[in-house]
Amino acid sequence: MNQAVRRIGRSLALVLPVVLVLSGTLAVARVPWSGAPSESQMLTASTERAASGRQEPRAPHEVLRDRLVAELQEKDPGVALTSLQRAVDEKPSLARHCVAIARALGQAAVQKYGSAQRAQRFARPVCDTSFASGVADFR
Repeated sequence: MNQAVRRIGRSLALVLPVVLVLSGTLAVARVPWSGAPSESQMLTASTERAASGRQEPRAPHEVLRDRLVAELQEKDPGVALTSLQRAVDEKPSLARHCVAIARALGQAAVQKYGSAQRAQRFARPVCDTSFASGVADFR
């Protein structure tokens, strides 16, 4: 009996640290250290929602557009336009959707401020003049 207990103790002494190190490494690898969720994490979350049967998977540009419109509502259109430019710089494949996203931001800015003149103050040369076009389209 005494030897069986020792054998179990030795096995645990060898296996337990390996399990703890591996689980700790995996946990640390999944932490968003930058503070803001990355686009890949948002895509993973939207894919998980789709897998649960609630929604269809969304394209990266749709996720970005929705995130930027929410950012515009929380802060201001200038911040959202800067984030759009940064996202396109970081992931050039989003450039083909930049015009549509900037236009949607222009329309959301008019909805937020109630007038095209107030929304137009935030216009920047992101994706040509698509933000301004979105503001003008909403009139």
